[in-house]
Amino acid sequence: MNDRQNNLLRIRPKIKKHQTFENMSDEERFQNDTLRPVLKLQNLLLIAAFVNYTNKHKGVFYELSTDKRMQYIETAICRDQKFRNSVKGMLIGQFTVPEYGFYIQNSSKLNKRMMNLVIVRLQEQVQILLADHLSKAV
Repeated sequence: MNDRQNNLLRIRPKIKKHQTFENMSDEERFQNDTLRPVLKLQNLLLIAAFVNYTNKHKGVFYELSTDKRMQYIETAICRDQKFRNSVKGMLIGQFTVPEYGFYIQNSSKLNKRMMNLVIVRLQEQVQILLADHLSKAV
């Protein structure tokens, strides 16, 4: 193993809640072994990127109701191809070479899983997004 691979694996947080089992699909195993730790590692960067995205779109996100904010997050990830690709790059850049090999063989299924995880992660952290916005407004 090279230094990059060892370093990437070493800095990833361990997630005990999601385990892998023998009867899991390869995609689900990749989700739990790779995607979830990478998302957790990149969490603050994902939040910063989304805050930047909302600010570039005139900050309307902060004026929406909670339900509309949830929909805004989903729409931003699903429909804004440029933002979606940026988010994918933040995550894929943390893959080891073998993980990337698996990813490119299964990219369609894994992209869907990855984006769903990002949507849920951002939606669960709406309060952090709002607090960040308010701290900059003061």
